[in-house]
Amino acid sequence: MRILTFIGAKGGSGTSTLALEAAREIQKLAPAALVDGDLSGRRSIAVLLDAVRTFDGLRLEGALPIALVNGLRVVELVDKLALSFSLRAEQVEQIVAELGDVETIVVDASQAFAGALQPLMSRTTKFLVVVEPNMLGITGARALIADHLRSVPQHRIGVVINIRDPRAVEVSRREVERLLELPVLAEIPARSDRGYLKAVSALAQQIAHLAPDAELLDLIVSKTPIGERRTDARRDEMRAADRKAAQLSALDGEGDDERRAWEALKIEIHNDLAKHVDAATVADSDKRKIAEMREHVLDFVQRLLIVQPGRISMELIKPLCDEVMDEVVGYGPLEGLLADPDISEIMVNGPKKIFVERFGKLQLTDKSFLDERQLRLIIERIIAPIGRRVDEAVPMVDARLPDGSRVNAIIEPVSLDGPTVTIRRFGTKRLEIEDLVRLGAVSPAVVELLRAAVQGRLNIVVSGGTGSGKTTFLNVLSGFIPPGERIVTIEDAAELRLIQDHVVRLESRPPNIEGTGEIKIRDLVRNALRMRPDRIIVGECRGGEALDMLQAMNTGHDGSLTSVHANSPRDALSRIETLVMMAGFDLPVRAIREQICSAVDMIIQTARLRDGSRKIMSISEVVGMEGDIITMQEIVSFKQMSMIDELVVGEFQYSGVQPQCMPRFSELGIPFDITQLSALPAAAGLW
Repeated sequence: MRILTFIGAKGGSGTSTLALEAAREIQKLAPAALVDGDLSGRRSIAVLLDAVRTFDGLRLEGALPIALVNGLRVVELVDKLALSFSLRAEQVEQIVAELGDVETIVVDASQAFAGALQPLMSRTTKFLVVVEPNMLGITGARALIADHLRSVPQHRIGVVINIRDPRAVEVSRREVERLLELPVLAEIPARSDRGYLKAVSALAQQIAHLAPDAELLDLIVSKTPIGERRTDARRDEMRAADRKAAQLSALDGEGDDERRAWEALKIEIHNDLAKHVDAATVADSDKRKIAEMREHVLDFVQRLLIVQPGRISMELIKPLCDEVMDEVVGYGPLEGLLADPDISEIMVNGPKKIFVERFGKLQLTDKSFLDERQLRLIIERIIAPIGRRVDEAVPMVDARLPDGSRVNAIIEPVSLDGPTVTIRRFGTKRLEIEDLVRLGAVSPAVVELLRAAVQGRLNIVVSGGTGSGKTTFLNVLSGFIPPGERIVTIEDAAELRLIQDHVVRLESRPPNIEGTGEIKIRDLVRNALRMRPDRIIVGECRGGEALDMLQAMNTGHDGSLTSVHANSPRDALSRIETLVMMAGFDLPVRAIREQICSAVDMIIQTARLRDGSRKIMSISEVVGMEGDIITMQEIVSFKQMSMIDELVVGEFQYSGVQPQCMPRFSELGIPFDITQLSALPAAAGLW
């Protein structure tokens, strides 16, 4: 049996498609099988073969995930990311045994090898690195070879150039061989090219007759126990530890002695863990395994200090063990920051600079990552559970943590100073309206107006700049919705946490690795109209979905809520107008403004002030149109008086106008006493 492993030099290089086509061609020559070794749960092979239901049926029956699809035996090791953590090398070994009657196994492998893939990786006859002929592809291939294939003999590695886009060719075949110092086995033209299948067939004939070398035959015959083979994941961890040791040895200065001792001890712990525990198979939800690992780390440190007393004081043992565990199964240096309730934002500017926002003020922390590799691993750990990806082809991603915190990550080549991560935290406790009153973000009199507006089913837009508290305020407003109503929430990354029972949460989805399967906010808004909602809440309108949102508000789905980025209520109307134009319809400006005027009832403006506090700055009503202009009236505003001890001092003021929505409150029987607003200080006149 020969095993041919296709590895993508970077995401989006067409590795899965090429592996599938090669397996089909090899099958024509001799019995072959195709293994989907990508453990991220993307199911690219099953989708390409239209065999998702086939594999789902096999799993329901409890059978091995081996299906016969169009004469080709296909294996899908996992169908979701969560299962990759529990996949064992012994299970893969069993599948390899089941495929014993085939002559060739083609593996579509992910870039990072997991320990469970060891039965395939250790027996691979030829690693085929799929490269796009441009500098990004070359850079990715060099990193892949250096990180994962460094210990593989050179004669077992070959390069396949995959020209997905002829316009993006930057490097010749000879230049690829020179830069990678490896032979190019084939150059595959674009799929639209007539020579595509001929080139794939020639590659298949070239690799279908390769024979395992003597070393591989010895390994297969001896059947070395899996537990005694050092997995690629462990090797990667040990390499990272070696790199860290080299960095530490380069430090100079007496002030670094303690830190060097601390880091050196951590390296020894990591190396010991790599010998005894396969951390890649430990999920962060597996409390028992994590407890066992923590016990192992603590025992190792105590034994080490018996032999070498004085290396670290006893009171530092627990912090050291906590830091090691954070790096193995948590979010590394971010764990302590995520546990701090006073931090509202975490900003990672490359591996060495981590800033936080406390009480509205930015601060540089003393935390840092070892290198860009560790930071990239943490990013993957964050986005993988929700099926997102980030690579050179898709360098930006939005995600969320299990506690609902919003995450944005951006990597090279877009981010010039290394991977950048921004985490917007919402705390462990959901803020209620009483908390906002206590913090001075709103006054009790204004709260009653907002309560009546939500219960009176006014369509409300929350406007504000970045970090002004729009999402938090949407959450608070949703608390006024009566419990008997059906609510549909639509977001890019789910952040809203509603307290009602009857809530349907929808989340957009980016394209998959093949560039298909994208579901936009606009698609979800249109679909929500068929779900019999009483109210629709769109986390943020930032594109053509604004038109669909206006249509929903104008067709019986009143009481809906959304937010936009704008600096004032008037700017919010202009912003919505611009977003509607992005929907792709050539609508007259007056028609758009009439739609906005008819749909939007109230605009709430939020802002973050100089002292870091967040407040409602204005509540305005949309009252009609005069010519082509939408008219508004401000009901309540916040007036800043001064700064005392770097704190903003001000008051909420009432404009004196009677809200146009008062008759609606009366019709619906919603109690609201206008005299509460009259008790506020009067706003200054316009003249």
